[in-house]
Amino acid sequence: MTVTSDFRHFDELQPWNDRQHMLECIAVTVETADVMTFTFRSDRDNWFRYLPGQFVTLELPVSEDDPVMRTYTLSSTPSRPFSVAVTVKAQKSSIGTRWMFDHLRPGMKLKAFGPLGDFSFVRYPAEKYLFISAGSGVTPMMSMTRWMSDCSPQSDVAFVTCARKPEDLLFKAELECLAAQMPNLSLGFVVEGHNPRDGWHGVRGRIDAARLSLLAPDFRDRTVFCCGPEPFMRGVRDMLKVCGFNMDRYHEESFQPAAAPAPEEIAIRAGAGEQEVDANAVSTVTFTMAGKDAKCPPGQTILQTARSAGVRIGAACEGGLCGTCRVMKISGEVEMNHNGGILDDEIEEGYILACCSRPIGDVSIEA
Repeated sequence: MTVTSDFRHFDELQPWNDRQHMLECIAVTVETADVMTFTFRSDRDNWFRYLPGQFVTLELPVSEDDPVMRTYTLSSTPSRPFSVAVTVKAQKSSIGTRWMFDHLRPGMKLKAFGPLGDFSFVRYPAEKYLFISAGSGVTPMMSMTRWMSDCSPQSDVAFVTCARKPEDLLFKAELECLAAQMPNLSLGFVVEGHNPRDGWHGVRGRIDAARLSLLAPDFRDRTVFCCGPEPFMRGVRDMLKVCGFNMDRYHEESFQPAAAPAPEEIAIRAGAGEQEVDANAVSTVTFTMAGKDAKCPPGQTILQTARSAGVRIGAACEGGLCGTCRVMKISGEVEMNHNGGILDDEIEEGYILACCSRPIGDVSIEA
């Protein structure tokens, strides 16, 4: 049998640093009944450059006419730069993720945008960390821990991860292997419930101050990274506040939409005095490529206006994070309240994120 090798020397490859890429799926790994890891390589001779903990947005061809955008955190580590991986969970209501489970196989290619995101210890260096996660929220923590294992094995990390049942604990075996190589990596596994036949002898229940003190006694001295469902993160935030934790050292991965300014505030920023604000004023958004003008009520985003006018702008997180909805603003002013999904030099060039930009007066958009 002849084996074909794709081997390349590192100096023969270029970094993966443009804004849009084609990725080729090279492996699919079943993690649990509803979680899979999809591994990709670049369709060009590229290596991957990103921060551990960042995310990408995938364009999924769920239907021929209307692909969907979905944002996933990279579970892989940039210290192994020839492939990237996302570990995803399919909920009952999933559309894009369910398509991946049912259809995405090695050899298939997808469009990808990114990487982006500030949820990385690189952005917030500290002497010691607490990683606390639930379910598939463990993925950015795995990316960061894998990098530390490869490049900084003396890193001090308390790694606490929660799941409903023991079999839902992602990467447990790998984490135990990493802990054997990293002397300052301590592990804490918490499950809500279990069957006596599971033989689970670890911590049970939901994470609270007592359990956290047991698993990470010095948590008040650590910089915290938290990721999981919004109710879980809200519970962790509230718990830490009650415990007197310095919330300046708390960071979370959230894809919640950016808060919208009040219509009156938008009008004031447009130059109207507080006494003459008309909260019912309507802006006109011109979509030059589609050749359409659309009315935009105060507080409505460019993306919402585009949808109401039948103009398609790709979007995934809709929280100002992923950058998928980046469009060129030709004229006019907007109020943009993003969460890091656009670079300063892109803003200087005239780009905006449609999902979190609200017109201040009439605006023209290249879309």
